[in-house]
Amino acid sequence: MSSTKAFSGSLFVVAAPSGAGKSTLVNALLAKEPSIKLSISTTTRAPRPGETHGQQYYFTTAEDFVARADNGEFLEWAEVHGNYYGTSRLMVEEQMKSGTDVLLEIDWQGARQVKKLFPQAAGIFILPPSIDALEDRLKKRATDEPHVITKRLLAAGGEIAHAPEFEYAIINEEFDVALSELTAIVRAARCRFAQQAARNTSLFAQLGIHAE
Repeated sequence: MSSTKAFSGSLFVVAAPSGAGKSTLVNALLAKEPSIKLSISTTTRAPRPGETHGQQYYFTTAEDFVARADNGEFLEWAEVHGNYYGTSRLMVEEQMKSGTDVLLEIDWQGARQVKKLFPQAAGIFILPPSIDALEDRLKKRATDEPHVITKRLLAAGGEIAHAPEFEYAIINEEFDVALSELTAIVRAARCRFAQQAARNTSLFAQLGIHAE
């Protein structure tokens, strides 16, 4: 069942192929717009050294995760390499009810699940200026072996094919321009009628404006 209730906070879903610069853009946005909170995923994998429950992830057992998934407590979830990962619907709704904007940094499959429950979520897809540029960025990261880079490039085509499912597309050619566009989308979403009405109930009542 989709949620059409208007929350005072907005929900943003950002996706991109590996190497398009999604995480760098999101981190820069969060530094620029501290009122936006990055959603923390729940996972069944064991914490890695330096990871703390409630900061990088919420860690739980497979039994607990499956029970919560069956109960509809996740906006989206998937099994990756034998471990479960998911976004808590309850936590996201709680933050949005309090007026906090929430950003999900997920893949197109997760975004599709989220949009079924929150069709009003702003979907943003980050595109590279070209496949050659994508390959160059993956090589410059120097974190993957050549065969892994080839695998990521092959996967990129399939991921980019789902870009039309998103409301917004940002071509990350010049970082400052892309960040400016991402920031503009966030600020525009805050001015949606539903968000303004939820944030300013007294004023709207005084002005005789009744949200449907």
